[in-house]
Amino acid sequence: MDFTQLDEFSKELKQLLKKYRSLNSDLYLLKGYLELYPRGNPPRIFPISNLGIQTEIFKVKQFRCQSMKGKGSLSGIRIVYALFPDQPKIEFVEIYYKQHDDTDCDKERIKKYYA
Repeated sequence: MDFTQLDEFSKELKQLLKKYRSLNSDLYLLKGYLELYPRGNPPRIFPISNLGIQTEIFKVKQFRCQSMKGKGSLSGIRIVYALFPDQPKIEFVEIYYKQHDDTDCDKERIKKYYA
């Protein structure tokens, strides 16, 4: 499986790394999981529907971050990725920390790159 990331994802990751230093190793573990289960399994990973595009988009809702002690998989970090099963390739689209309620992903960014 080939993993790539959008420039926006890289910038968001760089910002989050200032506070959560383990994110690179945590992301590496996620990649290992996605190689086995690219479509994930709810409620940990679920598809984002109603986008009107062909590309399969998924959201990781339960992501373990070692820098957040005591939170486990309920760290609040959200990751959005696009799956291209015919290539096989996964492209990371967005990473963010949910504040109080889980804001929806950046649908405009998704449509910009995959519509």
